Amino acid sequence: MTAYRARLTESDIRRLIKATDEDERAAAAHKLCRSMEKVELDEEGRAAAQKILRMLADDAAELVRRAMAVTLKASDLIPHDVARKLAADVDSIALPVIAFSPAFTDDDLIEIVKAGSSVRQTAVAGRPRVGRDVATVLAENGSELAVRTLASNDNADISEDSLWACVDRYGASREVVAAIAYRQVLPLSVTERLVEMASDVVREHLVTRHAVAPETAIRLATFARERATVDLVDQASVHADLGQFAANLNARHALTASLLLRALARGQMNLFEHGMAELAGTPHARASLMIHDAGQLGLKAIYDRAGLPPRLFQAFRAGVDTWRALQQEGADTAAETFGPLMLERFLSQRVTASRDDMAYLVERLDRAPMTPDLQTDVAA
Repeated sequence: MTAYRARLTESDIRRLIKATDEDERAAAAHKLCRSMEKVELDEEGRAAAQKILRMLADDAAELVRRAMAVTLKASDLIPHDVARKLAADVDSIALPVIAFSPAFTDDDLIEIVKAGSSVRQTAVAGRPRVGRDVATVLAENGSELAVRTLASNDNADISEDSLWACVDRYGASREVVAAIAYRQVLPLSVTERLVEMASDVVREHLVTRHAVAPETAIRLATFARERATVDLVDQASVHADLGQFAANLNARHALTASLLLRALARGQMNLFEHGMAELAGTPHARASLMIHDAGQLGLKAIYDRAGLPPRLFQAFRAGVDTWRALQQEGADTAAETFGPLMLERFLSQRVTASRDDMAYLVERLDRAPMTPDLQTDVAA
């Protein structure tokens, strides 16, 4: 235990054992625990340190036990038996350990959740990692605060069934609904349910950040009486299968020239390609080749085959040419900044489009962060 004793003097240990004043013992415990955490211990030193921790866990003074719990809350030095002992202590001692200690098994955490204390359930729910079994028990038994904390924790492995349990139990809570809605990943079925329950702001986040079924997207985009609308161009960006998305739009007569022009002007070339392929009844690969044909015939041929209005062709031509020019200039077409840049370039040209489409595009440009090109224009 040489390396261990190099950091912990005999006087530190004597001070801890012999001090009668609680504050003095707590200060000594804090110093000892900090030293234990910092020094690299061999097997013998680790066993000696854990012997001291067991002694601290039995100390009659709450202040001493708290000093250990707070200082070593996330340490792997606390043995399993000590962690369980601290978890059964008063909240000021138990909560830091419950929230962070790696000593607990999932069974330990499930036992804590089932005991029913809301603050302890919440501590479990906010841990750096929450396993699926623990998350399931929290979803089914946790208090509203614990469930909200669980839903807010993107490091919690929450199954689809457990998310449904959260919604079923606390769907009337705006805070819980918002916490679920802002998770990084959501199953489609849960997203669909939340769209009907969330506030306008949260609903807008859901339909922009997460994919909803095309039928729902079209319904929300079409009917003004809905509490919120969906921008189908934005919705396309979160759908993995754009071919199927375009097919669904077409089946419901929503794959219009207006939608495709808006998508193209905002740099959504993939949606434009899949939409043209769907309307023209041709494979996506062939449609892409025709759209990007360097000559004048490819785009015109597939445009006519898609049955789009002749009067809008020059606007589509301008969009494709702008996209190609930016690509040749080295712009990253996959970057978040590409859409605003594409839109600004497109609008700087004289294009023929409906008043509604132009209003939409200008409004989207107003929302976009300023691109380097726009900054230069303003400076000039």
